Amino acid sequence: MSEANTSNHFDHEIDQFDSQAAFWWDLNGPFKTLHQINPTRLKYITDQVKLDGLNVLDVGCGGGIFSEALAAKGAAVTGLDLSKSSLQTAQLHLHESGQKVDYQLQSIEDFAAANPASQDVVCCLEMLEHVPDPESIVDACLKALKPGGWLFLSTLNRTPKAMMLGIFAAEHVLKIVPKGTHHFNQFIKPSELVKALQDKPLDIVDLSGMRYNPITETASIDAEDLDINYFLTAKKNA
Repeated sequence: MSEANTSNHFDHEIDQFDSQAAFWWDLNGPFKTLHQINPTRLKYITDQVKLDGLNVLDVGCGGGIFSEALAAKGAAVTGLDLSKSSLQTAQLHLHESGQKVDYQLQSIEDFAAANPASQDVVCCLEMLEHVPDPESIVDACLKALKPGGWLFLSTLNRTPKAMMLGIFAAEHVLKIVPKGTHHFNQFIKPSELVKALQDKPLDIVDLSGMRYNPITETASIDAEDLDINYFLTAKKNA
């Protein structure tokens, strides 16, 4: 793993993920919801792009749950994160899974500066709401993309419904997400994300919501309901 850093992070966010890093692959642990929504996240992307043989960047990869799913589809995957402990867990799990992922302790800003126009697909899922400057992340993702490349973003909407279900219910009542994982003031409205992208060299292809059912422990895509979690797909101009 290569190492670098920039200031676009919150120390308390890194500390939180470091403290839970040993549990990334515990299906009944603090990240079990990520495991449950992972098939839906992957399907959302593979319904739009065939990943086999493509260079794919997973920004904010954590313990590698989504990176390994991308690799299993035949992609050449690079995973970036600033949690050293999470990346150590991700690296160790490769020995169990047999997948190949290039994990790097590096920010997307530093990676893009060193590897411009190198990726066919960039995924930044459930990460924008954890940084002080989300637009800097998006700009770096675009810089890392080849012309015509695909950008996939997902985050949480800043709505009362997202606060009640995404924080209060998920963290305090159902306890399916670790307490302190999310901060309502850092959630991003779809209109805000679209506005931030409107002058950038890309076309927005899709905007869809994701619903999670805590009873069935499954997720589904809903093109109409963006009130809690949502995806945005964009294609960089050729």
